[in-house]
Amino acid sequence: MITIINGGTQGLGAAVARRLVATGFTEGLLLVGRSADRGNQLAEELTAAGVDTAFLQADLADAEAPTAIVAAAMDRFGRVDGLVNVSAVTSRATLFEDTPEHVDSQMAVNVKAPYFLIQAAAREMIAQGTPGSIVNVGSTSGHGGQSKLTAYCMSKAALTVMTKNLAYGLMRHGIRVNQVNPGWMETESEHRTQMEQDGAPENWLELAAPGRPLGRLVQPEEVANAIVYCLSPDAGLMTGNCLDIDQSVQGAGDPPLPTASDTVSP
Repeated sequence: MITIINGGTQGLGAAVARRLVATGFTEGLLLVGRSADRGNQLAEELTAAGVDTAFLQADLADAEAPTAIVAAAMDRFGRVDGLVNVSAVTSRATLFEDTPEHVDSQMAVNVKAPYFLIQAAAREMIAQGTPGSIVNVGSTSGHGGQSKLTAYCMSKAALTVMTKNLAYGLMRHGIRVNQVNPGWMETESEHRTQMEQDGAPENWLELAAPGRPLGRLVQPEEVANAIVYCLSPDAGLMTGNCLDIDQSVQGAGDPPLPTASDTVSP
């Protein structure tokens, strides 16, 4: 399997890449991200571990990026069998703080980029005449989400519909499309977001973890295990499924009333 991982240089994307190498499900990887230092370093690490790995620097906000990414994989490996869409923009804004430009930036990376990456990759998979597997990374915020993340939540809900729609449309080509929805996950990116956008203290994780049902946040490796399972032949014919990796049960329990911080006002 030759696999493209967009957002594959850090956090969850890097965990997926390492898990793929550890399981032996892939013989070639194309990592896509914005940081050349992180991308090249991880590519060297995984190549040394026995899997031919390349890095491509790209900005998923660029409308031309999806075509260029798949073309790079074809040039390097000659085929594409798997695609994992990890990259996302999670900047904050409530209904009354939002702007058209901010919403467009969320949709460009969180919806349009995976959509056109799937378009380009599926064309190659169909031309090859071999089965393919695609995994989108959504979010439990796509079920409704937080008032300060309205555009992000909208984008992840759109991704869920995309996953199901394309799973149905590509099924007879032998291409499976699934989605994994992480809950609140502990990553370097989340740490920066908490500090820079939410004004959280340096020890925010120590304060947040005890309030979670299992006493901690979701770990990237846990989500990576689910993604690699969905991507791999172990998942059999599973397609169109969206898996929540979280410590809550949608629809169960008494729904909390909105707090003052949840309520939006102009």
